[in-house]
Amino acid sequence: MRDLELMEKEVLALLVKHANNEQIKITLAPLIAKTSIQMGHLYSDLGLPTREVMGKLMSANFSSLAKLKPSDVRWKKYLYDCIGKTAPACAKCNDISNCFNCTLAS
Repeated sequence: MRDLELMEKEVLALLVKHANNEQIKITLAPLIAKTSIQMGHLYSDLGLPTREVMGKLMSANFSSLAKLKPSDVRWKKYLYDCIGKTAPACAKCNDISNCFNCTLAS
């Protein structure tokens, strides 16, 4: 459990660093960090309909981070790549074969 808390804090620190304003730092960044440790896809766990909507949300609120993200990497994987960890859900994901640049796929 401590590992999940640590990863959540590391993702939060990353998001806070790249948040476009103070309001995003205190509202959206913690929500995304907390959601990122859940076992589903980040966009759907956030209640968003598509990955495209997720991209627009991140670009609008974390623009400096969004500019650095490769287009062929999904957001959850990218956040965890940035902190040098593997997302908790990745090891048990049923969608690994469709996840771009996933190093866990055999």
